[in-house]
Amino acid sequence: MYRRVQQAQKKWGGSLTAIDNWLDERQQLIVSYCKLAGLPPFEKDRHTLPDQDKIRGFCQLLMDYLSAGHFEVYERIVDQCTVNGTDSRKLADRLYPKISVSTDLALTFNDAYADHLSTRDSAAFDRELSELGQALEERFELEDELIDTLHAKHTDASVSA
Repeated sequence: MYRRVQQAQKKWGGSLTAIDNWLDERQQLIVSYCKLAGLPPFEKDRHTLPDQDKIRGFCQLLMDYLSAGHFEVYERIVDQCTVNGTDSRKLADRLYPKISVSTDLALTFNDAYADHLSTRDSAAFDRELSELGQALEERFELEDELIDTLHAKHTDASVSA
């Protein structure tokens, strides 16, 4: 996941402020996820639950990332599709329902764990965090298709603000 965001930043970085900010948020989200999951290079004690503050911080980054996507980047893509062609709109219409699956999973995770994690939730937490990680990875691939479309077909002086 982290390598993908670095490639995305290299490919599209500097082309659109909203995309730059969104990719920065994605990078922060991935680092936070890896820390929470105890993925290398971040290790955790496999016998303890993550600190509630770390879970809350991750959930906040997750909600911020989802919001930026829906209310900044996706909106800009849709606006530009109406101006510059229907092919991109068809792509967006095809991808949004797939992206929504991970949105629903992320919202459910946030609702379940952002404010309280009990020891009885520990097995479910690890499983649901893993499922969320897989869903986010798929989401990032889909979002990259949208970013590529916005960058390739719709970046001009009117959208570079």
